[in-house]
Amino acid sequence: MFKGSIPALITPFLDGKVDVAAFRKFVNWQVEQGSHAVVPCGTTGESPTLTTDEHCYVTETCIEEVGGRIPVIAGCGSNSTAEAVQLVRHAENVGASAALVVTPYYNKPTQEGMFQHFSAINDASNLPVIIYNIPGRSVIDMSVATMARCFNELDGIIGVKDATGNVARVPMQREHVGANFLQLSGEDQTAMGFNVHGGKGCISVTANIAPKLCSDFQNACLKGDYAAALEIQDKLTLLHDAVFLEPSPGPVKYAADLLGICSAEQRLPLVDVSEHTQQKIKEALIKAGLLD
Repeated sequence: MFKGSIPALITPFLDGKVDVAAFRKFVNWQVEQGSHAVVPCGTTGESPTLTTDEHCYVTETCIEEVGGRIPVIAGCGSNSTAEAVQLVRHAENVGASAALVVTPYYNKPTQEGMFQHFSAINDASNLPVIIYNIPGRSVIDMSVATMARCFNELDGIIGVKDATGNVARVPMQREHVGANFLQLSGEDQTAMGFNVHGGKGCISVTANIAPKLCSDFQNACLKGDYAAALEIQDKLTLLHDAVFLEPSPGPVKYAADLLGICSAEQRLPLVDVSEHTQQKIKEALIKAGLLD
């Protein structure tokens, strides 16, 4: 079962190309800092602007560097069902532990269309699939009923990354889908409440730059020690907020640059974060004890 702190990895760039050396070092650091699993090629990894070859290469490189120490949940989302199938098959062939597949953005499919999308993906491989439900980016929201249908009728669907920000969805999904349905938060700021309601962890943006704190936080939650978790949450609250002041991953990449992890470089249409956001990031890093 997947659980705990699962960073949605940024993809370092240098002069317009994937910075492979920085990425390899970054992946190893995440493992050493206690991350419970990693997700390459998600939205935070700028998957919309990776070429198919780059997407596959980043996934392969991540799996190679992890070397079986923790699970790799490969980002395989697309608004084209055929492309998502292709990415899931590739992830399975190169040894990923599971696939994270977003609900189809821009096309605005119906609930039936979403079910058929995941049905085709399910039938294309034997890789466990986690649904990524993020209405703020995809414009569509998979209903609890459709999620239950996916889980009950499709053997490969094992859970959800819930980025609705609505912690009430967790008990509702437990009621209709069942306690065996894996629920991972997709929003750092509400992850504690998510876990209290029955969640098992968070696919996190903040964990890119604070992996040990995020891991310690999730370990405390998994033990039911919410007093200890709250102490860590208080250190991270400003950082959770700051990394979403502008479109992700701009703020977290700026933080990564400050910490010497990689360049803040992104690909258009994303641009450098504003001076205001830079200042807020610095203040939040200091509050978390990550920057002097």
